[in-house]
Amino acid sequence: MNTDSNFSDAATGPSDLGELFAQHRERLRRMVHLRLDRRLNGRVDASDVIQDAYLEASRRFEEYERQRDVSPFVWLRFLTSQKLAQAHRYHLGTQARDAGREVSINAAAGPEASSAALAAQLVGRFSSPSHAMNRAEQRHRIQQALNDMEDVDREILALRHFEHLDNAESAEVLGIEKQASYKRYIRAIRRLKQSLDAGENA
Repeated sequence: MNTDSNFSDAATGPSDLGELFAQHRERLRRMVHLRLDRRLNGRVDASDVIQDAYLEASRRFEEYERQRDVSPFVWLRFLTSQKLAQAHRYHLGTQARDAGREVSINAAAGPEASSAALAAQLVGRFSSPSHAMNRAEQRHRIQQALNDMEDVDREILALRHFEHLDNAESAEVLGIEKQASYKRYIRAIRRLKQSLDAGENA
């Protein structure tokens, strides 16, 4: 099995590309872990997906350098999401999206993460110590709130709170203005907090 421990040795790409991957490796790994279909656990390794993305980046790096239409990280993330989508199609075929309610299907964002997986990551992040709900109830209410959101709003939360993208990067990934990205983010947070407050007061 390949590893992504030393990208500069994996292909003949320029050393600065290896440094760029080394800088963003953990961010790319978070994206793969969130969006990897749970049925592929144990069959597809994040390191292999990222390694394949590096090889693709090394082939296309000169082209990217000439155009530079997105930031380096967003470009690497795009290539990694493509490789993850390919792994889904290879292993799951037409079943790739038959996994229940999903977070957005935005092509730039990459394969979907289940709202259940995202809810598990968000438990406790949007509730104060005053909330008396246990974690299971919090997770259930967060998942319900996610299911009721528009696709882009769910995606904003995935990008900001799991992948740790900033507002500008999130806007780039989704192809929207930074102000629109910020407004959707604030709205999504407000809806999650309202859902938890409603459960607390029920």
